[in-house]
Amino acid sequence: MNKMGWCWALVASLALAIAAGPAEAQQAPRVASTGLVSQEGDFVVHDFHFQSGESLPEVRLHYTTLGKRAKDANGRTTNAVLILHGTGGDGRGFLRPIFAGVLFGPGQLLDASKYFIILPDNIGHGKSSKPSDGMHAHFPQYEYADMVALQHELVAKGLGVDHLRLILGTSMGCMHSWMWGETFADYMDALMPLACLPVEIAGRNRIWRKMVIDGIRQDPDWKNGDYAAEPRAGLEIAADFLLIAGSAPLRLQVDLPTRDTADKILSDFMKRTVAGLDANNFLYAVSASRNYDPSAQLGAIKAPVIFVNSADDFINPPELGIAEREIKKVKNGKFVLIPASEETHGHGTHTWAAVWQQYLKELMEESGR
Repeated sequence: MNKMGWCWALVASLALAIAAGPAEAQQAPRVASTGLVSQEGDFVVHDFHFQSGESLPEVRLHYTTLGKRAKDANGRTTNAVLILHGTGGDGRGFLRPIFAGVLFGPGQLLDASKYFIILPDNIGHGKSSKPSDGMHAHFPQYEYADMVALQHELVAKGLGVDHLRLILGTSMGCMHSWMWGETFADYMDALMPLACLPVEIAGRNRIWRKMVIDGIRQDPDWKNGDYAAEPRAGLEIAADFLLIAGSAPLRLQVDLPTRDTADKILSDFMKRTVAGLDANNFLYAVSASRNYDPSAQLGAIKAPVIFVNSADDFINPPELGIAEREIKKVKNGKFVLIPASEETHGHGTHTWAAVWQQYLKELMEESGR
């Protein structure tokens, strides 16, 4: 991959890193470079009450699926796989060749002809309900517990899936997967959290998030969320931290070997990233992690877990030793730390399936079928 091509792959990885009515699906175009055909649809959750005490009469949840649902003789779903995206991402981000091209094709681990693959857009993200739809900063202050509750509404009521073969989550989705394992312990056969830690967001991880939040809120052009034009200074601060938090030093040094190359990539990155962000949407998405802390209930998880981080992850640095400590609380849990190399991508390693697919294979074999 050339340097410019790699840079835009990094941008996409960072974006990932970084009572209900019937669900309506429609045929989507064939997924570029994979040959897969996806379906997209929307499901509306009515009268949803948030942890904050706020409520919305309707929450729209967009989703993408591949494959068809299969049931056993008792009518129980046997082949559904839920894949959860990161902060600022959406479900269709998993249809890129570095993920779908490695996992969803014929004979691959999550072959879409055998599995029913569910790729939601979380509230606040993608084509689901979000601040930029019109409410701006008057949108309910959702948090991770709300996001997981809405994912469950979509899966159980919108798609009629009463059991999941696997939940795989990246970054924010990694954190959501721990919460699924605790809250709906009998709902899944296996959990694969990628690129997170199962503890409260604290230390440097909280600091960089708070810097992003404050950078947007303190930009005079933010205007308490009721801006007519995007607050550029606040978004540039957000983009700066996305680059630092999501990148890998070894790859940056190898791929950007000169000052001029680094400066050019930074300039291009900033232009493209700032142009693709909405300040309120991103502010809400980063702030949603504020009450996350699954550490006390990890022992409630029943499903086998293989938990994977990479050693060059700025957001989840291995020297903290947290992953090794916390995985001991999980009855059937294993932690894998992938060494840093030219094949890893820092925090964004979670989306490069070729790097960790061997552990997914191990998990699928261990958990049965």
